[in-house]
Amino acid sequence: MAVQHGIWKIGEKPMVVKQIKLDTEQLLEEQIVHDISILNANWLLIGRQVRTDFGKYIDLLALDANGSVIIIELKRDKTPREVVAQALDYASWVVGIEAGKLVDIYQDLNEKKSDSLENAFKQKFGSSLSDVELNASHQMLVVAAELDASTERIINYLNDHTAAPINAVFFTVFQDGENQYLSRSWMIPPEETEQNAVNSGAKEPWNGEYYVSFGHGANHASRRHWDDAHKYGYISAGGRQWFSKTLNLLNAGDRVWANIPKLGYVGVGRVIAPAMKASEFKVANGKRLVEVSELIDYSRFDNESDDDTEYLVPVKWDKALPIEEAFSEVGLFGNQNSVCQPKTPKWQHTVQRLKTVWGVI
Repeated sequence: MAVQHGIWKIGEKPMVVKQIKLDTEQLLEEQIVHDISILNANWLLIGRQVRTDFGKYIDLLALDANGSVIIIELKRDKTPREVVAQALDYASWVVGIEAGKLVDIYQDLNEKKSDSLENAFKQKFGSSLSDVELNASHQMLVVAAELDASTERIINYLNDHTAAPINAVFFTVFQDGENQYLSRSWMIPPEETEQNAVNSGAKEPWNGEYYVSFGHGANHASRRHWDDAHKYGYISAGGRQWFSKTLNLLNAGDRVWANIPKLGYVGVGRVIAPAMKASEFKVANGKRLVEVSELIDYSRFDNESDDDTEYLVPVKWDKALPIEEAFSEVGLFGNQNSVCQPKTPKWQHTVQRLKTVWGVI
């Protein structure tokens, strides 16, 4: 059940801020269109009132950094159960559309601009559309003021026991004088839905081993370099919270398999300690990484916010290869999440293949 929010104005005596209802959910949709971060700062809005092949209209469509499509449906005047059923119906259409259709949908939304989906995606996520598989997975989001207990049970069931990653977000509106404020709460932590989207269609249990996407950069201005990670023993992510937050899945003793997108797998090892800021990481001789690295200027991260800074997870490598020896072949698992727990058959195949090629147990 979603957390109920209240707001108090601080003063000599706390004053509760009055809760009100929006005049129309159209206003809420307008706010989301103007700033998708109201829902999720790590989504890119690509469509509004998108017409399906069966004549219905999806309220909003978005993408995340993996190319996963997010179907966003506002409750409006529908019953709670109707809006969930409608989201599922729309998902049945979205799952079959081609990447080119998503490009067209984005162009329809931005018809007065010369911007392309490729440019918008790169500006938002720092990677190219060619780095991801568009619409390889999807998520559904119901936006409502409230849901009944039965509908919450349905959403929890779908999210926990099926290949249908669905969530709900609740908005409460408060008024203080002439000012109005939105308060947001999630029914299910959004990172859980993201992980479920990664594992859509999974038919096997998770094998307990973690996939790591290491965003290697080839120059001094980059955020990270595999040669440093190889030499000093760590994996890292940052630049935005979306990239760094999944590092928190890792605990001491966990096994990770590191992949550099477009290059291949470069290492497997055991986590030594939880994630820490790059400024806190020390190498074997006790010196800070910022003092010894000749490849990355880690000092520049000291002035970044906690959400944007670079985080490192110490790792003891069982096997680590130089970049030029990265292993890649058709059929191996890949994903843009910095860390994930894949449950797909492709992940089982990938781990077994790497064990064979690298001679590790």
